[in-house]
Amino acid sequence: MEEGGGVGGKLSHVGDVQREKVGFEKEMSRGRDEISGGRDDRKRVLFETMRESDLGLRGFETIGTRNPILLRPNLLLLLIPPPHNTNNRKLKTSNTNIDLIIRYHPQMIPRCSSLAGGDVFSVTSSSSSKHDVDYLGQSTKGDLLLNSGIDGQASLEGPIEEVARMEAQEAEDLLNDLGISSPFSSRNSPRGIFCSRTLNFRSISAIGYDMDYTLMHYNVMAWEGRAYDYCMDNLKNMGFPVGGLAFDPDLVIRGLVIHKEKGNLVKADRFGYVKRAMHGTRMLSNRAVSEMYGRELVDLRKENRWEFLNTLFSVSEAVAYMQMVDKLDEGAIDPDLGPLDYKGLYKAVRKALFRAHVEGQLKNEIMSKPEQFVEPDPELPLALLDQKEAGKRLLLITNSDYHYTDKMMQHSFDRFLPNEMGWRDLFDMVIVSARKPEFFQMSHPMYEVVTGEGLMRPCFKAHPGGLYSGGSAQMVENSLNLHGDEILYVGDHIYTDVSQSKVHLRWRTALICRELEEEYSALIRGRGHRATLVELINQKEVVGDLFNQLRLALQRRTKGRPAQTLAATNMDDQELTESIQRLLIVMQRLDQKIAPLLETDGEHFNRRWGFLSRAGLWDKSHLMRQIEKYADIYTSRVSNFLHYTPFMYFRSQEQTLAHDSYSYQHSERNNSA
Repeated sequence: MEEGGGVGGKLSHVGDVQREKVGFEKEMSRGRDEISGGRDDRKRVLFETMRESDLGLRGFETIGTRNPILLRPNLLLLLIPPPHNTNNRKLKTSNTNIDLIIRYHPQMIPRCSSLAGGDVFSVTSSSSSKHDVDYLGQSTKGDLLLNSGIDGQASLEGPIEEVARMEAQEAEDLLNDLGISSPFSSRNSPRGIFCSRTLNFRSISAIGYDMDYTLMHYNVMAWEGRAYDYCMDNLKNMGFPVGGLAFDPDLVIRGLVIHKEKGNLVKADRFGYVKRAMHGTRMLSNRAVSEMYGRELVDLRKENRWEFLNTLFSVSEAVAYMQMVDKLDEGAIDPDLGPLDYKGLYKAVRKALFRAHVEGQLKNEIMSKPEQFVEPDPELPLALLDQKEAGKRLLLITNSDYHYTDKMMQHSFDRFLPNEMGWRDLFDMVIVSARKPEFFQMSHPMYEVVTGEGLMRPCFKAHPGGLYSGGSAQMVENSLNLHGDEILYVGDHIYTDVSQSKVHLRWRTALICRELEEEYSALIRGRGHRATLVELINQKEVVGDLFNQLRLALQRRTKGRPAQTLAATNMDDQELTESIQRLLIVMQRLDQKIAPLLETDGEHFNRRWGFLSRAGLWDKSHLMRQIEKYADIYTSRVSNFLHYTPFMYFRSQEQTLAHDSYSYQHSERNNSA
């Protein structure tokens, strides 16, 4: 390393950390004296953390400075997330007011207080049972606090509203200069993290992850296509006709519900009313849907009747079943297979697909050629690395077996981790063959995996750093000495991962739904279509209001009673009748325009089922209701956490109500702007 004590050079290598701190503070003091000579422009010090273990010193290193300064009232301090590679990365910025870039090694400088020479900050202990809650009812564990005796008000001049407004503007400007997206702009993107229930991410002490379709995203056409092929082979061996059938992933979407008694696939709104339906592979008309489901609600608690498509793993099963419904309706299924109804047919399809998974042929094929089935995400391991280095204890809890888990995680993670890390180095505990959802509901025997070949031995208590098979969530809590809302679980299955961990353990939850990215883009592309549709519906509403008033006036006239207004009372019979007739024709013509537009609403996402999150024109889908009920946050992929920080405070958005006039007026102003 170069030696030199000048401001523009590098700090010399000294013998211990304390001497380096003293030397650094002298350099900083010199810069402060220079600034006090009359310059009043705002100075900024940027601290960029580094992971390089061989910096040649165990403290600070100054790089390319003009004026180093100490913290003072008009200084903006920004902690920049560490770079995620082992190369010495330069900070790119167009801001000419940056005077000093300081990189520090986080393992050697554990507290910001080292800069000012005193114990300024402390972190609320995540292990203490004595903690407070904030004004939104969220735990304050993990919050950064000023230590007692430090006067935090001394540096504030003026009303807090004005100070906060100025600081917020400065922060936004600097974030823009550095090319860092603010949480608000990140939220308004297909890669955003969306919040249903406010979550203080700082208070989370441990994060558990599912693997399949969570930490690892499969190519749906490849993975589910092969699952479908194996399913069809098994059905063929059972005697079912499968000739001429092919996998069609556009036939279904996540969040639909199979009605096993009728051979239908339906899309319901948040109340359970069916909005669209398909029998076999044929979409049903609105009239047929109304006649069949007008008096029936989808009730997912009745598992003998309804099967909810919780995850992308459900795609191959649903496609195979709906195609076989067509075969049953055609009479193509051999009577020797026995009397089959739609429910029996569903059991046969599910059995065939279950065999494809259990016999291991599918997973063996994937393990032999993972590059054909897995879509790599280089940012994902780095997002977990940020969380781990922020003090979160990471857990992998998957239903997959050890050999499959190890092979797939090596393929997806190891090549993207720095410093020759392996995927196991990320996790404080790994649990395979977890048997979710029972893992969250009851206790099963636990085994420790003790060899690379997967040999196991019984154990009765989990320990941090261990690799286990089976067990229960309660064992995990006891091992970590963490409970309830101190743990966040992240998965792609609404029931197995999200619902059960929340209902039984009160863990905080995050849902991974990869289709959100496509839906977000589809919603943008469909804005023009929806604007036209809404305009026509509003026109019909106004015309309909007048039509109804005239109809009431006519009704009162036939009973010898005056109309609602003097003007309506003075209308002669012919004028009243002609006006009603004309308005009726207008509404009928509007209906002819609205109906096809409504039918094609959402076709940018799926031409049969429309948008993932919507049902009908205004309402949310049943899937969206499940997400809001059970997932505190939801996003398209785990790597989206990289666009936030491990200290993020996720706040839920305002929920509009039918009687909420303020929200209505606010949305109207936004639409007209």
